[in-house]
Amino acid sequence: MSSQAAIVAEIPRLRRYARALTGRSDTADDLVQDTLERALVKWRLWQQGRALRPWLFSIMHNLHVDGQRREGRLDFRDDDDLPVQVQRAAQDDARELRDIERALGLLPLEQREILLLVGLEELSYADVARVLKLPQGTVMSRLSRGRKRFRALLLGATIPQLRVVKK
Repeated sequence: MSSQAAIVAEIPRLRRYARALTGRSDTADDLVQDTLERALVKWRLWQQGRALRPWLFSIMHNLHVDGQRREGRLDFRDDDDLPVQVQRAAQDDARELRDIERALGLLPLEQREILLLVGLEELSYADVARVLKLPQGTVMSRLSRGRKRFRALLLGATIPQLRVVKK
């Protein structure tokens, strides 16, 4: 498979992860486009023989974090900001999907990223560690805390939102 075909094959997964990460389709599309542009510019840095997907997710993660820093905003969404499904299979399905999106939005970014990369994108702990530039133990710890918090949110528990206070 050519390098161009390999990148094109990863676009659906990039879109899915970007959509889950940002919560907005327009922002997600911009993030995917920026990721693909950066990947093509930096193509010589990709090591042949290594998996392409973790490298692309790493680029996307870095672009997303840079954007968050640049905007200087916390990553929090109110229920009113959640996207509406265009076509719903059933009322219960729509409610469950809304609850899942709400719970994901309430997770801290560092837990949500890992939960999405492992659970949705099916990356290994080692690949996630490389993507996020973290030790594998940190990935496993954040994943465990993220899963626990996610389950609690889905069950309706109110979990206080802690904020980082800079001195």
